[in-house]
Amino acid sequence: MNILNLDPEIRDLVKQEEQRQDKTINLIASENYTHPLVREITGSVLTNKYAEGYPSKRYYGGCEIVDQIEQLAIDRCKELFKFEHVNVQPHSGSQANIAVYFSMLKPGDTIMGMNLSSGGHLTHGHDANISGSWFSKVQYNVDPETELLDYNEIQKLADQYKPKIIIAGASAYSRIIDFEKFAEIAKNSNAYLMADIAHIAGLIAADLHPSPVNFADFITSTTHKTLRGPRGGLIASKAQFKEQIDKSIMPGTQGGPLMHVIAAKAVAFKLAMQPEFKAYQKQVILNAQAMAEEFKNLNYRVVAGGTDNHLFVLDLRSKKITGKEAESRLNKAGIIVSRSTIPYDPAKPWITSGIRIGTPAITTKGFDETTCRAIVHLIDEILSSNQFETKAHAFKDKAGKLQSNTACL
Repeated sequence: MNILNLDPEIRDLVKQEEQRQDKTINLIASENYTHPLVREITGSVLTNKYAEGYPSKRYYGGCEIVDQIEQLAIDRCKELFKFEHVNVQPHSGSQANIAVYFSMLKPGDTIMGMNLSSGGHLTHGHDANISGSWFSKVQYNVDPETELLDYNEIQKLADQYKPKIIIAGASAYSRIIDFEKFAEIAKNSNAYLMADIAHIAGLIAADLHPSPVNFADFITSTTHKTLRGPRGGLIASKAQFKEQIDKSIMPGTQGGPLMHVIAAKAVAFKLAMQPEFKAYQKQVILNAQAMAEEFKNLNYRVVAGGTDNHLFVLDLRSKKITGKEAESRLNKAGIIVSRSTIPYDPAKPWITSGIRIGTPAITTKGFDETTCRAIVHLIDEILSSNQFETKAHAFKDKAGKLQSNTACL
């Protein structure tokens, strides 16, 4: 029995989602389009196999083949990033972060990470997350004038609060992160350094952003976003922490690994070693920079003045529209963004004063700088319209036409 007969409701919904992805312009910085082989392997028979434990040390029989698959994923990831040790079993980036804390901390220990409104992540110590409720937390912010990381201020906070782990990394920070400087701060404060590279992993793999490998004790990442792999996570560490990290995943915070996803990770790591991948990452940055500059030409304020990576945040206050309203309006016009706080945002987190724009997905679809600038002008037209509801369909047609001449990279 196939899906056509068994479950037409799910079949139809999946088809609708496929059409939505095909026909919309996706500017969500944390999303991408995977290679067809990644999708094929994710849906393979490997989803049937339980394999608690690690290669050659499983708690189930019949793991001879999946042992080889996981080892391939490990070896390729180590080669790609020059990691000393890597665990490819985390189901997500968030679980990878929590596993690092579980491996090195006790409840009540202090962690220090970037404030959510400055561009950090929930798992970096936010009150609503386990990282902010099980541990004491210190949050650093960007400089209120430059909106850049203030390493002197971060050092002062570390000296004052003596965190056990300092987190370097972000989900909405558009400038280069100086991992060497973070390592100095951690060393001066007798803290471990954890680098969360979930957003910039693809750029690091392509040598287009400095790597934390020589500086961080622990490195966490997702395998989707700029890496273009399946949804999942990973943890790397210095060799001395291998045992703690592996135990923190299994049995510490997870049970059976998702072998179909691990195999797809192995494919993604191999794809990331190809010359085409570096060319793709270069275009991701060029597209983001072209869009940020074009928005500035149209008198929008770009947080931190621009971007060095795959994303940037627009401050919409001067345009008299909230991030929530802008997200909704653009979505109706076939342009998908996520609302975003700006540093020291006066608006509520659910409302926000900005939107986050990323270029990984549209670059995979083949967009170049010229097309990206055209997107900017369409977004401006949409956000500036006094008659949006009557023009929404026309805007959506324009968005569709922008994609018609592109080809996937």
